[in-house]
Amino acid sequence: MKRKHFIKHFFIGALSCLSLGSRAQTVATTYSIPLAGNAFITAGQNGTGEISGRNGLVKWSSDRTIASVYFRVEKAGKLELKLKAKNTAGSSSKIEISAMGNTQSVEVKGTELSETAPFSLAVKEPGYVQVNLKGINKSGSYFADVTELIVSGDAASTGLTYSNDPDYYYWSRRGPSCHLNYTIPSAENVSYYYNEVTVPKGEDKIGSYFMANGFGEGYFGIQVNSETERRILFSVWSPFHTDDPKSIPDEQKIHLLKKGKDVQTGEFGNEGSGGQSYRKYFWKAGETYKFLLKGVPDGKGNTDYTAWFFVPEENAWNVIASFKRPQTNTYLKRFHSFLENFSPNQGYLGRQVEFKNQWVYDGQWRPVQSASFSVDNTYRAQQRIDAIGGITKNGYFLKNGGFFNEIVKPGSKFEFVNKGKAPKIDFDKLP
Repeated sequence: MKRKHFIKHFFIGALSCLSLGSRAQTVATTYSIPLAGNAFITAGQNGTGEISGRNGLVKWSSDRTIASVYFRVEKAGKLELKLKAKNTAGSSSKIEISAMGNTQSVEVKGTELSETAPFSLAVKEPGYVQVNLKGINKSGSYFADVTELIVSGDAASTGLTYSNDPDYYYWSRRGPSCHLNYTIPSAENVSYYYNEVTVPKGEDKIGSYFMANGFGEGYFGIQVNSETERRILFSVWSPFHTDDPKSIPDEQKIHLLKKGKDVQTGEFGNEGSGGQSYRKYFWKAGETYKFLLKGVPDGKGNTDYTAWFFVPEENAWNVIASFKRPQTNTYLKRFHSFLENFSPNQGYLGRQVEFKNQWVYDGQWRPVQSASFSVDNTYRAQQRIDAIGGITKNGYFLKNGGFFNEIVKPGSKFEFVNKGKAPKIDFDKLP
């Protein structure tokens, strides 16, 4: 959850949006796209080559490695591309550029940054353009370091969308996060949230976090950590705003009340700080999983939050953890779900998730019937806009990453008649 990102970049994001808007009205048609924030190693990841947050494509020695640069045009037309690149001392290299079925080889000469010969192509419709770079031959250990892709031409005349702010390079490579903000069908105190989540087959990319039960003070969902590890993750923020958990005063620390079997607990930082719990559990794409969250005041100026996950193999609810948040006196608020990628090297891959059968409990179960779509500052600052949400036959969906072209306007509201069955849960028998 990008709390730090939100706070740090709220005003920057707003200014960036204004900057993009005015830029789109100018006649300037040449843009320098930094590979540091807009490129990925898309083939040969196990070989050499990396995207540096400062220098772009570096340490590139394998001719099996492909680096891809992405940007979005707002109109059809012709483009002219050049690379800004340099060789290491005493070497030369030839690079193949390909995009939209066109391919051309260019020479990189010298050890000072300079532009290569131009490469021309035609763009048939607005949307994202993928430009692939592949090493052909070299005289030294490495192919050229490439810092920028220079883009000009008629298709760029109304502006381009790409990451142009160094503060956003890391976040842009992760891709924009997106959210569903559920309309609470009750004016009473809500003590439980219930949600069901299905990750379609093939959409469970490494680095994905599919967050089911978000609330004002934390989040609860499932993630893909590696080829062999997946987790159920439940976190609660401290009321003390910091990215360093060690700086939290004792009276504002999150306190663990209990945890379930095989659950690891501790503190987290970097995006706000607080208490975190996770259980390693290899959940499967294509299957539906159930999430239950409780949040109630303890009557002493604190609020207790507890998360349960229904394990299909056991046909039973398992507690993940229960935390006490000090200096907090609230029932559950701001029911939401979100989709994010936490691995910047995986940001060129798309992912999708379906959320369905949402209910809230205020003394009785009440179905959620609508939700609104929102995005993070990476999107709002127009650094990347490949994130959408909408309705399926079963509920709602979110999709991000992959540089697709469909647009759903942030703030869009989705109505869905929830005909699912209310949860049948004996609260007194929950672990």
